[in-house]
Amino acid sequence: MTAPAPGAALAEPVVPPPARWVAALCLASIGLWAGFFGPIQVLLAQQAEAIDAGHKEFVFSLVTGLGAFTSVVCNPLFGAFSDRTTLAAGRRLPWVAGGALGGAAALLLLAVADSVAVMALGWCLAQAALNAMLAAVTAAVPDQVPVDRRGLVGGLLAVAQTVGVVGGVGIASATGSIAAGYTTTAVVLVVLALPYCLDSRDLELPAELRPRFAWGSFLRGFWISPQAHPDFAWAWLTRMLVNLGNALGTLYLLYYLDDAVGLSDPEDGVFVLTALYAVALVATTVVFGGWSDRVGRRKVFVIWSGLVAGAAGLVLAGTQTWPGALVAALLLGCGYGIYTSVDFALITQVLPGAEARGKDLGVINIANALPQVIAPFLATVVLGIVHVTGGRVTTDGEAFSVGYFVLYVVAFACSVLGSVLVTRIRSVP
Repeated sequence: MTAPAPGAALAEPVVPPPARWVAALCLASIGLWAGFFGPIQVLLAQQAEAIDAGHKEFVFSLVTGLGAFTSVVCNPLFGAFSDRTTLAAGRRLPWVAGGALGGAAALLLLAVADSVAVMALGWCLAQAALNAMLAAVTAAVPDQVPVDRRGLVGGLLAVAQTVGVVGGVGIASATGSIAAGYTTTAVVLVVLALPYCLDSRDLELPAELRPRFAWGSFLRGFWISPQAHPDFAWAWLTRMLVNLGNALGTLYLLYYLDDAVGLSDPEDGVFVLTALYAVALVATTVVFGGWSDRVGRRKVFVIWSGLVAGAAGLVLAGTQTWPGALVAALLLGCGYGIYTSVDFALITQVLPGAEARGKDLGVINIANALPQVIAPFLATVVLGIVHVTGGRVTTDGEAFSVGYFVLYVVAFACSVLGSVLVTRIRSVP
């Protein structure tokens, strides 16, 4: 086997990686997203209610908001550290392995958390570790996948993300207790990361190619000038808006089904909606990601997918029924599935340079994480204000939540604005 040329870690890839590598990366992604969303969708909400039932919304918003803030800081930071890693194992592998082990340990801490402080600490530690893993997994794609295959691989990773979300929610719903849910998720995270850790194909960065470290230049590197890189800036803004719409649409589903829809078993309802979302996403994401690769166009797919995903918010706002929630899950799955695969490929084409892929994708990932900070507090404000001014009305004998109506209209508006502004990106068709 021929040794890679010096500096190969910074070269633009031209040979597609083998299928086994893509499969291993997808397995690691499944475990990663199960670690994120089993807690976010079910376990943290249940734990907030168990610790302080009278203030469950506030506790849940506080913990998820602090965790999301941790994510905003840690994803680009660990991405930048991975860019500078010169271990023989490669730049990304140490952070995938360390993130999986650290994330599992934090989930085990959450399993025994019996106070808001310990719950918040455990979730912040989990977010830090899982974002180290996410930064490395994300950067592995432009490291090893040619541009004309990134829509397809992005689609496969979107499927893996969805399987992880469904799996995480399924574990949380089926294990029977909060502690068992966290423990099982921790085991799944580590086991699914193993195949990638054993065959990462990661390339070593020679020490002489690592830039000299100075705190000033290191920290300044996280600012990517919109004047110098306008397409990167527009890609960041549009992703933040669409993800804010998605976060507002999904974060409060458990309480929406309980308080607005009046479903008798909201935990199982969240699982059913997540499964429908997954089916719709799987049915569309790889097809449209590959289609985008073949025609060489990204923006038209991103624009329409954001509009379809946003329409789910209108359905949730206007119907507030179980059938309406089912329709919204299908719309959101179709729209967000296409968006996730094609927008990821678009983003890899507007990165400023190969030497800082991990850091730059980490900055992009702030647009994924920041909505998780904003959404809980924005939702708490909206629901709180509407509750004070009269939160429910009765139409045709049925109670209707004005608070959730306003919340999901805001979600729709964010998704539409994010879709329209994609037209400002010039360098990608």
